[in-house]
Amino acid sequence: MPHKGTKLPRIVCVVGPTSSGKTALGIRLAKMLNGEIINADSRQIYKKFDIGTGKPDGARGVFDGHRAFLVDGIPHYLMDFLDPNALFTVVEWREKATDAIKGISKRHHLPIVVGGTGLYISALVDNFDFPKVPPNPTLRAAFEKKPLRELVQVLLTLDPEAAQLIDLKNPRRVIRALEVTTFTGKPFTEQKAVARPEFDVFQVGISRDREDIYARVEDTVGEMVLRGWADEIRDLLKAGVLENSPAMSSIGYRDMLQYVKGSLSLEEAIMKTKQAVRQYAKRQITWFKRDIRIRWAKDENEAVAMTEEWLKENE
Repeated sequence: MPHKGTKLPRIVCVVGPTSSGKTALGIRLAKMLNGEIINADSRQIYKKFDIGTGKPDGARGVFDGHRAFLVDGIPHYLMDFLDPNALFTVVEWREKATDAIKGISKRHHLPIVVGGTGLYISALVDNFDFPKVPPNPTLRAAFEKKPLRELVQVLLTLDPEAAQLIDLKNPRRVIRALEVTTFTGKPFTEQKAVARPEFDVFQVGISRDREDIYARVEDTVGEMVLRGWADEIRDLLKAGVLENSPAMSSIGYRDMLQYVKGSLSLEEAIMKTKQAVRQYAKRQITWFKRDIRIRWAKDENEAVAMTEEWLKENE
């Protein structure tokens, strides 16, 4: 499905902040356009982290001979596959996503990337060339003993532009940036190079004003609590998931964990979680608004029409 004059595989990226309707739009497009989905949510990659990550209801299975997480019959790759205690870098995600896209294209299906992790999307669309620095357990352990506030101060001193690329509220991302900067002696943001594109990409999202997003966040968090989010966390701890695991740093899990441990009341945990998700949504909005290539639709129907129009161009 390349554009005329190019051999690059065509892909669709459904992007936007949390609670904006990406999941439903992605599944609708996949059903209409013979597509398969690649997950670009950095928390939905983890097994058993279902309720608090907003992972759609589904189960692992086989689609056309390939293992995938099936949602309403649609395969989702890079979803619900990783041990919660494992660290997964953006470089690893891009490599696996690229392999999945090439496989989907060979099957003459449309690759549809769905998610709100902006760094994942940018790494794929612009083919970022990140430094290949292996994890340093000793250095990482030393960083983990320090408070996040102090780590952020050190990172911004070494790399003032880091706030434009790194989620400074995510300890794992901050530590990884410090690890790379310390190892190479160069600011992390200066080591991100843009390589030649591998794909012909159409990015689309549903435009919602900030107040609408915040209202949807309120409803979503409330539904998660009613569905048994606290019980999910209790089950995770019983299953051996560490409190400081990469997956447990997901938005809201740390606050709900404090409720499970008795350090916060349920009302306090819910309040803190809603605040954290709103702040995350604000950062996502800022991230995606910077990319003028993204087409913003007023609703799902318009997003579908935009995508179909793009696919018909230069067929």
